[in-house]
Amino acid sequence: MAVVDVAVVGYGPVGMAAAALLGQRGHRVVVLERYPGLYNLPRAASFDDETMRTLAGLGVAGELLPGLRVQGTYEWRNGRGDLLLEQSFAERGRSGWAEWYMMYQPELEAALDRRCRSLPNVEVRAASPVVALEQGPEHVVLTTEGPGGREAVRARYVVACDGGNSFVRSALGIASEDLGFSEPWMVCDFRFRRPTPVPPALQLGDPSGPTSVISLGPAHHRFSFMLDSVDDFATERAAERVWKRVASHLAPEDADLIRVATYTFRSLAAEHWRRGRVLLAGDAAHQMPPFLGQGMCSGFRDAQNLAFKLDLVLRGAVGDGILGTYQSERAPHVRAVTEKGIELGHLQTLRDPARAAERDRTLLARRAAGGTTPQPLRFPSLRDGFFAAVSAAGRGELSVQGVVADGDRADRLDQVVGGGFHLLLQEHLVAALRDAGLLGPLAGAGVRVVVPGERAVEDSPVTLVRDVDGTYRDWFAALDCGAVAVRPDFYVYGTARTPAETAALAAELLRALGTDAPG
Repeated sequence: MAVVDVAVVGYGPVGMAAAALLGQRGHRVVVLERYPGLYNLPRAASFDDETMRTLAGLGVAGELLPGLRVQGTYEWRNGRGDLLLEQSFAERGRSGWAEWYMMYQPELEAALDRRCRSLPNVEVRAASPVVALEQGPEHVVLTTEGPGGREAVRARYVVACDGGNSFVRSALGIASEDLGFSEPWMVCDFRFRRPTPVPPALQLGDPSGPTSVISLGPAHHRFSFMLDSVDDFATERAAERVWKRVASHLAPEDADLIRVATYTFRSLAAEHWRRGRVLLAGDAAHQMPPFLGQGMCSGFRDAQNLAFKLDLVLRGAVGDGILGTYQSERAPHVRAVTEKGIELGHLQTLRDPARAAERDRTLLARRAAGGTTPQPLRFPSLRDGFFAAVSAAGRGELSVQGVVADGDRADRLDQVVGGGFHLLLQEHLVAALRDAGLLGPLAGAGVRVVVPGERAVEDSPVTLVRDVDGTYRDWFAALDCGAVAVRPDFYVYGTARTPAETAALAAELLRALGTDAPG
């Protein structure tokens, strides 16, 4: 029987990210996947800058970039073509990367697969569906049924990333809450034969047939059509009917039709994301309609949240009570994003012509009153979890990542100083940490103390880097603080203003990481 630290069930993008994040930290990981190989068909179509920050930390961003499309706007139009809503995405977002990337998912999975297989402590077992699960006080035993018969794996923890029809969730008897969205759609994917002017990002709220048109990167495109009933798919999937639907944009000489599938867009959330030593992530924990493009992104946030907490537990720094903060942090965030997606989905999919006309009048009047200013999307902060005890500005927010220089190169912060826990602070606050004897313990606990300012010099164990674009100067000013502690999943642990508050924040972080602070 194989004995590992973590067994990851499911080898889609979220399972791959979870396995790689844990493997990079040195833990023994086995991945159990029911299919004999990579799925090799597109499902998700896009991801955001926060997800790209994770991919950069895994070392795959550079190889992905040539196959991605950076998209600046997303249009919502009615059946007549009037612009109702426009979402805008910056070329450099809060996380330091473009805010919206369009992708062809098989290319993402291939890159993540190579990363996982490059880690000697990560084993990927394909054609190994999990058929039984038994929990004990110190471990979980998973049984797989593969071509060679039954095999058992014993793991200290299990992360279930096995999708919306999760075997693990069912085996644990965990029910899901329905948040009230369920609609059948037909998804049609094309591979271009030649450059073709197709709308890269369009939601068409036509009551006679709501439609989505979206890029899958430079070489692929997707058209999705709402169906009156899932039973219509048997007829509508015929190639000649699909080509008729897309005729105003594409002809057979422009592209190959490579896939037609039906999906019911749902909004579901598991009632419990943890049962003992088993944790659910990605679609196994939650499903949302695709109108915000946040389904896979939410799964990556799950993986990041779990990876740093499991790392602390597996290293013996903290007890596994910290895993209780996983759902308390992630579930409200997922619900807020899902509810926003449902709101937009209902706007787009109105089938009653009178209600659709009223929607159009309302949104067109709103645009006329506000000019053409795009409407930015803002996701909520995290709360009720692994954060500093004192509520302060910025706590639980997604952190900012700017470009810094260390004397040798200029790049995004993670690529210059590395990932993990960061304590970012203004230079005049370093003395407070030094006087309190906190710099050594912080380094020992894996916390990087970084001063983004006007210069870049060696001052071990402090990293002084130049704040190239003033990103951190502006962030500190917006928070009215001089120090920000950031977790490995990029969320703010806590902030401080004065030298005394900075020392207190650092000491509290050390205690939370299982290290005694001096004094």
